[in-house]
Amino acid sequence: MGSVFKIILQRLALGVLTLLVVSIVIFTAVNMLPGDFAQAILGQGATPEAVAAIRADLGLDKPPVTRYFEWLGGAVRGDLGTSFAQANFASFVGANSGSGLTTVAAQIAPRFENTIFLAGVTAAIAVPVSILLGILAALYRGTIFDRAANIFTLTSISSPEFFLAYVLILFLAVLNPVLPSLSNIYAGMGFGERLEKTLLPALTLTLVVTAHMMRMTRAAIINLLASPYIEMARLKGLSPMRVIVRHALPNALAPIINVVALNLAYLITGVVVVEVVFVYPGIGQLFVDSVKTRDIPVVQACCLIFAAAYILLNLTADIMSILSNPRLRHPK
Repeated sequence: MGSVFKIILQRLALGVLTLLVVSIVIFTAVNMLPGDFAQAILGQGATPEAVAAIRADLGLDKPPVTRYFEWLGGAVRGDLGTSFAQANFASFVGANSGSGLTTVAAQIAPRFENTIFLAGVTAAIAVPVSILLGILAALYRGTIFDRAANIFTLTSISSPEFFLAYVLILFLAVLNPVLPSLSNIYAGMGFGERLEKTLLPALTLTLVVTAHMMRMTRAAIINLLASPYIEMARLKGLSPMRVIVRHALPNALAPIINVVALNLAYLITGVVVVEVVFVYPGIGQLFVDSVKTRDIPVVQACCLIFAAAYILLNLTADIMSILSNPRLRHPK
């Protein structure tokens, strides 16, 4: 048990170090974006003195190293900074620097909640379907079902997200108006209505992530079917489905957990295109809008949240794989 705890601590320390390195990359990349935020606020007719005053109020005149450590220290304390995108910039120039401003945390919180809801609905559909298809494809490998499942999943994974989204909109919202084409989610909406408006983007993401999980499940199970203990189970007269579910699947959990965690991370970090297509008010849509308006604090916060979610889910998959496999818990 002590060795497992030590391994978990090592993974957590590595995750924190990775997040620190990623924060440096995020800060550097965001601040290298073309255009000047102060110039965007004031417009083309701005005087150099007004631009310099805005840069001083926003702290953009400080050295990059100083601004990075101020941002990192605030992020550690839970303070992601202040958003200027929705402020009244005309009054901002002549008023105090805090007037009309919205904190980044307050702006991101409802959007992140919507993204988590979308990812949860997608995972609730995709994970069971993918594992079931993988088991059936391994059970009936080489048959028409196996080939059809592989062709379908490869086609879906090879198609861009926006293309799949528009195909689903065409068939499920235009030709057969079953689901709404726009996901206009708002605060206070009932669970049933929210689920209905989230279902179409969730189905789009399901088509994207199902192939990875289904093919990994199939490959992991087929890899174990030639093992001696599987042959013994067959010689005892167990049914093929029982052999796979009771004996092969538990030993194939480590790679399956890894691929499921990677796809769950994609559901949080890779939903930008899908949210833009369906105008879904999630963190991906907020990220795109913030890049357009050069709202640096919001862009940095969104990137940091994406990176933290990806690293956390990968660490979780790593730890669960170790716990589920005795050979990883007790390496030679």
